[in-house]
Amino acid sequence: MKASRAPGIRRTEFHIQGASGLRLFRRSWLPADPKRSVVLVHGYAEHSGRYEYVAAHLAAQQCAVHAYDQQGHGRSDGTRCHVRRFDELLDDLDAIVSEVRHGRPDLPVFIVGHSMGGLVVASYACERSPQVAGVATSGAALALSGDFSRAKLLAARLLRRLAPKLAMTSDLDPNALSRDLRVVQEYLDDPLVGSKLTASLGAEMIAAIERTSRAGAEVAVPMLMMHGEQDTLCPVRGTLDFYEQLNVSGKRLHTYAGLRHEIFNEPERDVVLGDLADWIGHIHSELS
Repeated sequence: MKASRAPGIRRTEFHIQGASGLRLFRRSWLPADPKRSVVLVHGYAEHSGRYEYVAAHLAAQQCAVHAYDQQGHGRSDGTRCHVRRFDELLDDLDAIVSEVRHGRPDLPVFIVGHSMGGLVVASYACERSPQVAGVATSGAALALSGDFSRAKLLAARLLRRLAPKLAMTSDLDPNALSRDLRVVQEYLDDPLVGSKLTASLGAEMIAAIERTSRAGAEVAVPMLMMHGEQDTLCPVRGTLDFYEQLNVSGKRLHTYAGLRHEIFNEPERDVVLGDLADWIGHIHSELS
């Protein structure tokens, strides 16, 4: 474990054992007097290190922030960008949330997920009835892109049965992430960012999108949903449709005109993070 020298914020890095038995890499940003805990869940092919700015912003708002590399991603163990069952990602999140709650049982826990991480968080809220204060999504993968044909869907399911670990190019356009060219270049240069996914992960994600996108009424905790309106990777309609199904107090929706997929990495990121911090603070105050 190592800690940073950032003034007022203690930063730690370490490995834990995930629910599947794989070692998961964890990071924390800990202010001196936290009032709440936040768990960050990253997206497909990336890792928790890309959320340094997000975590620092929330830590400055008295949040103890915890992030981890999902299995097969970043510095965690596992076949790259692969999962046997999507439920394994929910199991790992559940283990992280339990560990965070055990470490500071006096603090309410919030979960924030981006892209595939948003799908994980939404699925977790629908299927696991988590005992948390609230969940939030950013650019959640809750709808298939317009160029995803029926043929691709059938091919993914067939390959998942025949060769589940077959690595396929994702065809992700880095320029669709952000209008900030520096963000795009750093993404391309990052050795921990992947460019492929296995047939199993692809098919499991598709099935999870189909299942979760119809299950918004099952969410029983406050939920914030955020999405860039110019997101071509994860269509905003998935978030809009899911939000319409929510039947909980404390729900809130923010869509951002002109913003692409990574709203936390767009030039307007401080506005977006301000909306996130404001919602967390509002929900926390309702608990008091």
